[in-house]
Amino acid sequence: MSRAERDEAAVRRLLDAPPPPVPRQLRAEAAERGGRLLRRNRAVRRALWLLLCATVTAVAVWAAVADEPTGRPADTTPPLTGW
Repeated sequence: MSRAERDEAAVRRLLDAPPPPVPRQLRAEAAERGGRLLRRNRAVRRALWLLLCATVTAVAVWAAVADEPTGRPADTTPPLTGW
């Protein structure tokens, strides 16, 4: 019997056996932890949405208040004469 066959036989024995009982306190602790994780994820998601909305609002206000350039553009290139 090869190692792979022994491993497969061991897995089959584990799957055929009835599952072990789960202690009641473990169930309660898992449910409590899951609730905490859900609340934390919800709070993080809300904070990120709030940050996104604040950023969009700040950029919109800045764009509305900022002065547009009104002067003549700077002469940075020589005139195209003699072509």
